[in-house]
Amino acid sequence: MHTKIVATLGPASLAPDTMREMVRHGVRIFRLNFSHADAAYFAPIVQTIRALEGEFDIPLTALADLCGPKTRIGEVAASPRTVAKGEFLLLGMPDERPDPARDERVFVSLDVPELLAGLRVGMPVNLSDGLLQFHVTRELKADRLYEIEAQNAGLLSSNKGIAFPGKHHPMPALTPKDIKDLHEGLDVGVDAVAISFVQGASDVVQTKDEIKKHGVWVPVISKLERQNAVDNLEDILKITDAVMVARGDLGLECPIPALPIIQKRIIRACRHAQRPVIVATQMLLSMVKNPIPTRAESTDVANAILDGADCVMLSEETAVGDHPVETVKVMREISDNALEYYLERIQAPYAPKREKNPRKFVAYSACLIADNLEGKAIISHTVSGTNARLTSSRRPRQAIYALTPDPRVMRFLNFAWGVKPRLIEAGDSDHMERVETFVQNCPDFVPGEPVVITAGRPTPGNDTPGTNEIKIYYK
Repeated sequence: MHTKIVATLGPASLAPDTMREMVRHGVRIFRLNFSHADAAYFAPIVQTIRALEGEFDIPLTALADLCGPKTRIGEVAASPRTVAKGEFLLLGMPDERPDPARDERVFVSLDVPELLAGLRVGMPVNLSDGLLQFHVTRELKADRLYEIEAQNAGLLSSNKGIAFPGKHHPMPALTPKDIKDLHEGLDVGVDAVAISFVQGASDVVQTKDEIKKHGVWVPVISKLERQNAVDNLEDILKITDAVMVARGDLGLECPIPALPIIQKRIIRACRHAQRPVIVATQMLLSMVKNPIPTRAESTDVANAILDGADCVMLSEETAVGDHPVETVKVMREISDNALEYYLERIQAPYAPKREKNPRKFVAYSACLIADNLEGKAIISHTVSGTNARLTSSRRPRQAIYALTPDPRVMRFLNFAWGVKPRLIEAGDSDHMERVETFVQNCPDFVPGEPVVITAGRPTPGNDTPGTNEIKIYYK
């Protein structure tokens, strides 16, 4: 199981038996959506995840997905109402609403001044999940009230999301609610945190600072939902631990025809940066109601895997759908079929760029040896998880067993392509000895079967060398 499955938990999937079947069919990461609940609600669910982890003897990851500053309009008079193409509406702060007797234009209120700040004539505005598109035609009161023209016809309802494609919003990714949810989520034992509506590296730094205040470390997943995040991807990748391509809101900010290529570019950039990447939103959406997906959805999931995604994510499909377990099974089957073609297409592990990066070349060399040896696995001793991620980024055919003494690192490595994280006890023996002991005791390997081992051993000139050994080992 090389590509990992992330499943969102909700009313349809919270029963322990349902979660158990989802794990049985391939789920390794459970997403807890803090947009709809708080840490107290999720506390017993995290305990169920831990219980299933012990039952299956495999690491499972609880991912807290913070709400972020998602913005919605206020009440629209006579909602829902049809908007005609070419119709002019007003967009502004609630206290700028004109007297309806003097101005019959539909008023759209937005009680978030930071979003209206800097809005200028010609800028696009999207409403109703992008189904209604407008351009700003007049600035009636700077940063407070604007006239907008509908570029297409559609239905406008109250409390719908609003987007300003390409516009920078001077708002942090963490709201006061998110900070509260973050600390309370850490208290109940979440293993990773996803932050919504990231715009730049500073949003990730703020989140990591909050986690440090809590006295722990968990990985931060940056959700790319804004054009600014795509533009700042290189800087974000320097500081984030992983990335999520959240195609729903990203599709409101970016042109829909460009979205497939944006997805491919993000996945490629993440692999080069050794950052796990999740592809999310509407992957098997029809299975919310139907027992089988559409042909287009099946192809979409396969294409994300062929692009090299580390994880694919289910949202409504498992949270509120009629067929949560069946949806996981379908995703696993699509993944298994796509994997063989993916490995056939790349033929050999990816070579690193020409750069001075010995650790990356050690990982690549291990992959080449395993490929030539036709070994069953690459087994890496890793304290921080870095070597396992470096090996994963080369995309070897072999499974990567990542042995770490840190349970936080173990659960983080669930996000990495091809990695099977395992917890080992720290002790007086060196890293290589620990790995050899694991191989001898692991039933996955039969006597006489070769594996490739990577580990680190201090030398007289370097007592913290990182990974500096490769060994062919026969059980």
